[in-house]
Amino acid sequence: MTDDEVLISVDVETSGQSPGTGSLLAIGACLVEDLQNGLYLELRPLPGLPWGDAAEQIHRLDRARLEHNGLEPAVAMERFAAWLGEVTDGRQPVFVGFNAPFDWMFVADYFQRYLGRNPFGISALDLKAYYMGRHRVRRWSDTARQLVEQRYPVTTPHSHHALDDARGQAELCLLLMHED
Repeated sequence: MTDDEVLISVDVETSGQSPGTGSLLAIGACLVEDLQNGLYLELRPLPGLPWGDAAEQIHRLDRARLEHNGLEPAVAMERFAAWLGEVTDGRQPVFVGFNAPFDWMFVADYFQRYLGRNPFGISALDLKAYYMGRHRVRRWSDTARQLVEQRYPVTTPHSHHALDDARGQAELCLLLMHED
């Protein structure tokens, strides 16, 4: 990375497969170079959007609790943008994710919808694609997390808690980028 960019590992938990069919429920983010410098936000589900029971079994976020205690989406995105402003110190944040297209589409949609701008811009660094290119992997199915972590073991378990998973992704990013 250059001095004018900063890598931000981001993971989300959602109630569906796309912003049109589910709500953004949790955001976890951390600096790739400083895993302890992170942010975790839980959001109130959007009224009228379906709630995926299968998704809830994975993320274990309770709808009633989120409806009562979750942040309004606009407030959550303001907090996320403010945190990004603090940790990037004028540098361009670069979104990093494991299967970044999924996480990025929710984050981009919510930033545009509630703030009218996306601090990350229109691109993201996908660790699955990075792995494919680095190791000449030809099948997407060969980039499953458990297969990638056999080659690049991380210490943070994949728990489906957005901040923990963002930290695990950051570890993986560092291993991928610093391998000789």
